[in-house]
Amino acid sequence: MKKSDFEAVLLKAAAERGCEVFELVFDDDDNVFEVTIDKADGVVDLQDCEYVHRAILAAFDRNIEDYSLTVSSRGIDPDEADELLRTIDE
Repeated sequence: MKKSDFEAVLLKAAAERGCEVFELVFDDDDNVFEVTIDKADGVVDLQDCEYVHRAILAAFDRNIEDYSLTVSSRGIDPDEADELLRTIDE
């Protein structure tokens, strides 16, 4: 997967939720993307993170691209975000 293609989808999805990309960490060796989003005029909620995450999943097939993705907000670390998602699915 090209990083520029990933960034284009990421930026569009974040903007659609009124968010901006605060940080993108990409480990090219393992194809791992760690995304942190923020809102200048509000609080990023779980639905914002989920929207961005799902937009990226829809654009890039994980079975073909073989990548790992984490989307979180500033102030919530990825482990805490994962726990929140698990409790919603239960």
